Amino acid sequence: MEKTLIELRHISKRYDLPNQGNVRILEDISISIKEGELISILGPSGSGKSTLLRIIAGLVSPSEGSVLYNGKQIVGTNPGVGMVFQSFALFPWLTVLENVKLGLDNRPLREDEKMRRALSAIDMIGLDGFEGAYPKELSGGMRQRVGIGRALVMEPDILLMDEPFSALDVLTAENLKRDLLELWIEKKIPTKSIIMVTHSIEEAVYMSDRAIILSRDPARVISDISIPMPHWRDKTEFQFTEFVDQIYSIMTKREVKPVNVPGEAKKKIEKFPEVPAGALTGFIELIDDLGNTVDLYKLADQFNLYLEDFLPIVETAQIFGFATIRQGDIDLTDIGHQFADASVLERKEIFKAQVQKYVPIIEKIVRILRSKSNNKMEREFFVEIFEKHFGTIEADHQLDILIDWGRYAELFAYDEEAKVLYLESETAPVLE
Repeated sequence: MEKTLIELRHISKRYDLPNQGNVRILEDISISIKEGELISILGPSGSGKSTLLRIIAGLVSPSEGSVLYNGKQIVGTNPGVGMVFQSFALFPWLTVLENVKLGLDNRPLREDEKMRRALSAIDMIGLDGFEGAYPKELSGGMRQRVGIGRALVMEPDILLMDEPFSALDVLTAENLKRDLLELWIEKKIPTKSIIMVTHSIEEAVYMSDRAIILSRDPARVISDISIPMPHWRDKTEFQFTEFVDQIYSIMTKREVKPVNVPGEAKKKIEKFPEVPAGALTGFIELIDDLGNTVDLYKLADQFNLYLEDFLPIVETAQIFGFATIRQGDIDLTDIGHQFADASVLERKEIFKAQVQKYVPIIEKIVRILRSKSNNKMEREFFVEIFEKHFGTIEADHQLDILIDWGRYAELFAYDEEAKVLYLESETAPVLE
């Protein structure tokens, strides 16, 4: 029976945000990770994946729950982990050797032992001969290898990787994935487990033994899928695409929000994906052109779409009632087909009907504007309302997307210079 290396017990994380009080990012997450497992963590953008990884590393403290390493609760930095960041996080004034050896700065080792380990890690990651080079002399892939070497030089039980390939071009990323996987499969690295945050479903299925999928607002574990395929894995095999489709199906399924009951706190305003009407229109046209049923995995692969860019469009198509998702496939609804085939003016009418039906906050904005004698209201008024639900930055983003939808539907207009929303009439109101 494999030994449990990391155990998360009922982890929750809250942050105090201005005008919001406690905002919950993670909620009641329990995960066990055993020796010999390579785990991928997937979820929508902003779902708390990186926060969860930092809690495992001990860089962020949970608000509730505990992290156990080798059966003992962690307080402070986890001594058993090494971490690889998306942005390389190298010191430009240090050489490759000095950057890698930096991982041993706090270890009680003799200088000659630190040097031996650093040179061994550099050789392991394929950078032998570049010990004296500076980061500016290296390609993106080579810089990320330095980051991996700095983590591995510590000989950690658990290697944590936060989207380690996302900043690389496709060919460089594929090469680095294969090299890292080879080191892992052939046990050429001391690491006993790898936990990787990724935005790529295909990457997760290609590399991982398990895929843990998080929801959003707050993040919960909605699925923990075992992927018992032997390496090396062929991406064209039926079983591979079955796993990819299964994960797509889970991640594109809209979560049903709990219904408010009497006595509960005032209902929060729903958060919507930041997908402009133009992008949604283009996506619906594309699905309509491709036929009745479209495989989401093949669609994303064909157009080289990243998961975190792709999923919001799919979710928005479902929100508006234009599409349904079943087992990783997308179908347009009757109204979706009507929208795709309609003229420009007819599309606006259909969009208007759907936004009024499925985005009630738009109707509330219209009612507020109608209640004013001049039918206009400063943007800041709505921002202040949204800040109570989303925080300052997200409040602006949410209002921007609602303004985009409202303008496309011709429900209201917006003056960017004056920062005013208003109802249009034959004679536009004078904006003070």
